Amino acid sequence: MNTQKIRMPLDISMTVLSIILMGGTILFPDDRVHQILGMALFALWICHSILNRRWFSSIFRGKFPPFRVLQITVNLCLLFCALLLFVSGMMMASFLPLDVGGALGFARTAHLVSSHWYYVFMCAHLGLHASMIFSRILKGRKMPLVPKIVIAIVAVYGVFAFIMRGIAKYMFLRQEFFFLDLDRGILLFAADYISILVLFATIFHFVGKILTRKN
Repeated sequence: MNTQKIRMPLDISMTVLSIILMGGTILFPDDRVHQILGMALFALWICHSILNRRWFSSIFRGKFPPFRVLQITVNLCLLFCALLLFVSGMMMASFLPLDVGGALGFARTAHLVSSHWYYVFMCAHLGLHASMIFSRILKGRKMPLVPKIVIAIVAVYGVFAFIMRGIAKYMFLRQEFFFLDLDRGILLFAADYISILVLFATIFHFVGKILTRKN
């Protein structure tokens, strides 16, 4: 079965859902919307893992050059964060109330931290596959100069967005409650998180290229 036609729409759907879910429950008047989207993302994760089952089966085989070590590390950390997100999300779900021995407090903290690490690792994952993605889009042609300049500008803005949105504070639990300033608008929220995605994807793309050349 040719899965190439499935992979791109699946990856795009997962990325879009991840960006939306980074807005937390604040984006929606009903918390259940966030919960449903979260379960939809996990379902897509299962499909993604099935399509890449050969990668999992060969993870401990062969040689381990620096690029492959980085790729395995990023992928496993991303998978761990995704699982932690699902478990903590289910613990907080309105249809499955659970508050035994401080479990709900743990779930909230775990969900906050893992969601932001998940986003960074997802961006890194996309960056390590950027060459393959653009190769499919451009059909083997070289990327023109103008898109490269646009990507560079967006990545630079991503530094500002990363700091302004306080992503590091959530990653290292320096802020225990998620805050989203909706006065800045939903479109700016999307622009900020897309620019953060471009920033980390660009960083890991070039780190991957350096490691590949050294190898």
